[in-house]
Amino acid sequence: MKTSSMMTSAMPRAPVGKAWEEVSASFDRFCLAAGIETLGAMMEADAEVACGPRHSRSQDRRGHRWGRTQGKIGFHAGKVAVERPRVRGLNGKELPLESWEQAVDEDWLGAWAMNLMLINVSTRKFRRAVRLPEGDVPASAGSGVSKSAASRHFVALSAARMQEWMASDLSKLDLLVIQIDGIHMVEDLILVAAIGVDAQGDKHPLGLIEGATENAATVQALIDNLVERGLDPAVPRLFIIDGAKALSKAIRRTFGCAAAIQRCQVHKARNIMERLPKSLHASVRRVLRQAWELDDADKAEKLIRNLAQRLERDWSGVSGSILEGIDEILTVTRLGLPKELRRSLACTNIIENVMGTVRRVCRNVKRWRSAAMAMRWTAAAMQEAAKGFRRLKAHKQLATLRAALEAHQNKNSRHGVIARQADAA
Repeated sequence: MKTSSMMTSAMPRAPVGKAWEEVSASFDRFCLAAGIETLGAMMEADAEVACGPRHSRSQDRRGHRWGRTQGKIGFHAGKVAVERPRVRGLNGKELPLESWEQAVDEDWLGAWAMNLMLINVSTRKFRRAVRLPEGDVPASAGSGVSKSAASRHFVALSAARMQEWMASDLSKLDLLVIQIDGIHMVEDLILVAAIGVDAQGDKHPLGLIEGATENAATVQALIDNLVERGLDPAVPRLFIIDGAKALSKAIRRTFGCAAAIQRCQVHKARNIMERLPKSLHASVRRVLRQAWELDDADKAEKLIRNLAQRLERDWSGVSGSILEGIDEILTVTRLGLPKELRRSLACTNIIENVMGTVRRVCRNVKRWRSAAMAMRWTAAAMQEAAKGFRRLKAHKQLATLRAALEAHQNKNSRHGVIARQADAA
């Protein structure tokens, strides 16, 4: 890169004045030198605040200079050695320099490693990814850009973020909808996740739990974690699941027998189609679509029962599958929700999209060493997916959902009181 008279006349003053001399030889070295010199100037300023100007005897000083030492700090391109001043307090103890402490706590290299791994850059390519293509700043031993160092950065940062996320307070979220689904990682390892939608239509990753199977105990552990973090079981909400009986059982155990549960209509239709010959797919799919679109739940149920009756003779097993859980399939219709809102809440598309991000982020992992490793990766992927969340399409109609849920809860509460009074009589 050639220098010009304009560059010379515009040469900045210290602390980047020395770094400017490097720009003609290497822009990579210029950026690194400028950053180090700027940080050095900030540390010198911190030392002057604590000790006063050099050779002064100010009364308000908190310490005195005690030579210099070297430490390593992680920039995005690797760890580099930085010389810093030392300050000894009047009591003889080391005084920390605020700029140095903040620079070390930032962990730029760790954040860079985690970001690259979330966009599927492998640890073997980490050294190449964090450095300029034609840069000539050497990556010395211990610079923190090896594949094992990148892995350690990711483990530490993802574990810390997961711990913070799994302990976050949920009491301030006005959640109206909760979707729960599981993702199979390997044999004997499944992760169950929960996504919430608040009254404004914003989506929130809520929690994650590991288990050997998607059984009631695993789901109950996830729900217990959400309740401990502030999710009020008394507030009426709509729960959307894929149809697993363990999910319904755990939800009703915590939120009551009358909890509004919607089974995913997409999963239901897919399961039915997979058990039928292709010659019946078009007619069965047409009936199901008509049932989903009806505003009257009784008419929709009648259509589905007629379909099951027609299939009873030749496909009795499929007929029984169609009728299984029919009440939960039509929950959004029974609540009297507008058609646009029903379409958004009749399936588990929200959490399925998140699981798609999980699979994309985790595709470079060749072997899951433990459940803790799968939890870290999945939690990081869910938070990555949250960056691209959009509002629910029918978010303006969520007030209708709140009113319908409250009416549903009051209706079932009155029926419960009447039933108890009848039993007492």
